[in-house]
Amino acid sequence: MASVKLNNIKKRFGDVDVLHGIDLDIKDGEFVVLIGESGCGKSTLLRLLSGLEDITEGDLYIDDERVNGRSPAKRGIAMVFQSYALYPHMNVFKNMAFGLKISGKDKAFVNNKVIEAAKKLKIDHLLERLPRELSGGQRQRVAIGRAIVRDPKVFLFDEPLSNLDASLRVQTRVELGKLHQELKATVVYVTHDQVEAMTLGDKIVVMNKGRVEQVGAPLDLYHHPKTQFVAGFIGSPKMNFLAAKVSHPDPENTQLVLESGRVIHASVDTSSLNKGDIVQLGLRPEHMALNCDSNIVTGKVTLVEHLGELSYLYVDIDQEGELVLKVDGDNQHQAGDLITFGIQANHLYLFDHQGKALTRVNAHTSAAIPL
Repeated sequence: MASVKLNNIKKRFGDVDVLHGIDLDIKDGEFVVLIGESGCGKSTLLRLLSGLEDITEGDLYIDDERVNGRSPAKRGIAMVFQSYALYPHMNVFKNMAFGLKISGKDKAFVNNKVIEAAKKLKIDHLLERLPRELSGGQRQRVAIGRAIVRDPKVFLFDEPLSNLDASLRVQTRVELGKLHQELKATVVYVTHDQVEAMTLGDKIVVMNKGRVEQVGAPLDLYHHPKTQFVAGFIGSPKMNFLAAKVSHPDPENTQLVLESGRVIHASVDTSSLNKGDIVQLGLRPEHMALNCDSNIVTGKVTLVEHLGELSYLYVDIDQEGELVLKVDGDNQHQAGDLITFGIQANHLYLFDHQGKALTRVNAHTSAAIPL
């Protein structure tokens, strides 16, 4: 396997700048997930890594070798696309073996590599089937197997699960995680699904409008987002935001006033702000509890989503908008109920007018489970 280094990578299509100087270090054996909204440049960046697109500016290194001008076949990479791209007239064995055969590998070597990969992916009983005789999940595993047999330095995945139904996505996601642990492979994985990013990635790269917004381990991004964009992107359901005015700046215990006049206290350092400054107050659904007696808020339930072990309450807060609360699945609240809940001061986030996170004081490092 290999390390990957991107140094000030830029991409321009005509007069349109798509990537604006990407710097990123990927360690040998690391599973790195590129995530962001549609059009943020994550798939373009993957295509630059693969050699399918030319780099406009900057340097790309694989194992400390600059590969900017090197063809895709000579970069030591294997790419798995959103579409399976299998040859319809070839059976599973021939699809997986095709790349090795055209590279001149002998028959015994090809057979061993294909069978070994098929066993790892639990598709060794499907080797004689044609693609049309396979399910979507099986086809995707064939595509992954075709990449594995090549023993690449780096695996590139471009939204490989997006064509699968919900249950298959979960199953294949788990299999990918186990496969990475077994292969110890260097993986760069593109997705728009933050659940995939959180569960698969050793490191997540959050992209926004062609730039890297933040890089970090999944829980680091969840607990310590550096910007409002990252805070709203990482977490499901996403973080709630309310506009608030700073009424008492303080390095440890800030007093805020919401639009309705409600006073909220947050354990956030606002010593750099002035009285009257407008900020965005961030509240995660799982950090608001019905039995909490601090920062009390009252609202009307407009919708309840029951998911079994947990439920989501959509609560309309007069003059301030709607909040989503995560509660126990046995909670009996219904649409139309008036509820009162609280928010612990050290679970709150604040973002200034530029969207930058202010420093939290004594922030919890694990999510609270509301009762």
